[in-house]
Amino acid sequence: MNISEFIYSLFGDQGDAGVLLCIFLIFLIDALIFPALPEVFFILGYDYSPTPVFGCLLVLMAVLAELVGIFSLYFIVKHIRIPKKISKIVEKYVGFLLVNDERVMLVNRVAPMIPFAGAFIAIIDTWDPKKCAAYIVVGCVLKYGLILLASSFFYSYFSGEMALRVTMTLVVVILALSMAASYYRKKKAGIEQ
Repeated sequence: MNISEFIYSLFGDQGDAGVLLCIFLIFLIDALIFPALPEVFFILGYDYSPTPVFGCLLVLMAVLAELVGIFSLYFIVKHIRIPKKISKIVEKYVGFLLVNDERVMLVNRVAPMIPFAGAFIAIIDTWDPKKCAAYIVVGCVLKYGLILLASSFFYSYFSGEMALRVTMTLVVVILALSMAASYYRKKKAGIEQ
């Protein structure tokens, strides 16, 4: 979270382009390196300019950053030698999931089951990277589009500060439900936490 806050403090005051760059970098870090709670910063970015056009630009930045991050990791993993033991663990893990093909990238938007998705795409030979990319795009557009719609609704009925609070509460609830769903699915599948 500190890196995300640093990025936001560095570029957040640089106008529309700065906010869009923040969103891109935070989503990139989230997809490539470690979880960065991009939903929170997505809403902060939208709070900067709560308009439909800017919201669409934010979704576009989120999608682009997710694709760049995930497929950068995919490229790295494809070009290094992964021990067979790790490959077997990854395949076994995916085999436990209810959805264990490319569609898991769509489910991953709601219940995060696959960390470092790019590595999984590279390791699972039966997955088609183009299908994975399509599911990632659809998942991002749906998830962040719905967050934008809810946020727009709140901005039309509440003041800016109150709308931000309500939207942030909604995002926290979504994150908590996502984590609970992920935990439940892992526990049901017998996967250790």
